[in-house]
Amino acid sequence: MNILLAEDQAMVRGALAALLTLAADSVNNINITEAEDGDKAMQLLKSQHFDLLLTDIEMPGKTGLELSQWLQQQRSQTKVIILTTFGRAGYIKRALEYGVGGFLLKDAPSDDLINAIKQVMAGKRVIDPELAFTAIGEIDPLNDKERRALRLASEGLSTSDIASQLFIAEGTVRNYLSEAISKLNASNRIDAARIAKQKGWL
Repeated sequence: MNILLAEDQAMVRGALAALLTLAADSVNNINITEAEDGDKAMQLLKSQHFDLLLTDIEMPGKTGLELSQWLQQQRSQTKVIILTTFGRAGYIKRALEYGVGGFLLKDAPSDDLINAIKQVMAGKRVIDPELAFTAIGEIDPLNDKERRALRLASEGLSTSDIASQLFIAEGTVRNYLSEAISKLNASNRIDAARIAKQKGWL
């Protein structure tokens, strides 16, 4: 089984890789490819076949949710398990929308991860029960375009920088940010990003 492990924290990525290697006997032959950020993971997904994407959510470049959404759009057969520190309702709802097979917290026992991999590869869905309960929350009011613009704004990019990254006009960026600020009842783009992050919508 070919696994792509996307995690920006080197120590966590190394520990997960070691765990998966030790579990190789119980999960058939495992080949692990590591990606240190979301953009590298995207390059690998475009150039190679993987049976499973094991990914963090919050990473430089593409997020784990954006990778999951892209795989869904490609009608890919690659299964996805998200490992995260954050059990935010918005994250879980979007993960389910994007067809993610597993959603676990990073502090879950290692046996839980191995069992989740087996179940997800068998076509089942594995969501931590506590996380599934928190998914019953507020509805995310942002659309994908507003979310991308707001995420870049939260990283300190100017309107012109956001426009060049998203290949759109500066006026369009201002419209997206204005809509996001309005929907979240925020005072400015930074406040909007803070609110969206807290709720797991970014």
